[in-house]
Amino acid sequence: MSSKKSIKLDQINRKIITIVHTQADISNQELSERVGLSNSACFQRTKALKEAGYFNGFYTDLDLNRIAKNVLAYIEFTLESNNPKARQRFEEAINEIPEFMDCLRITGDIDYICFTCCSDTQKLNEICDKVNGNPELGIQKLKTNIILERAKWYLGYPLQKLEWLE
Repeated sequence: MSSKKSIKLDQINRKIITIVHTQADISNQELSERVGLSNSACFQRTKALKEAGYFNGFYTDLDLNRIAKNVLAYIEFTLESNNPKARQRFEEAINEIPEFMDCLRITGDIDYICFTCCSDTQKLNEICDKVNGNPELGIQKLKTNIILERAKWYLGYPLQKLEWLE
């Protein structure tokens, strides 16, 4: 959530967030019917939630295999040093490469896991070599895990199963 003003997440705002989170293309009319508000009231609430930073963006889940050649992979990184300066250098480098779509700092034996999308394995290898070959990034170990099949994909956060903040 952004540092913008907070809005009370009452039952209606929670419904709006839950619906829009997985159906970003829903019309205001349909959303207002589902949450039990007039079109105008629903629009005002949704607009306020957007302006307050509760929504970071709206995206479409594409059937990538019908659109382009692609290789998806998770890449694990272990850094030589896990101090703040080393992490910042690494994160800045990853942010500069669009094929790294997601980068998570995690606990355990590895420091980061990144989700990538490349046109083919050669391009995947090139971006791995680019970051791994940069001595300023201090990468001790890199492990690539190519995704063979999409058994289940991110379909939105399980908001109904989470404890909402007051």
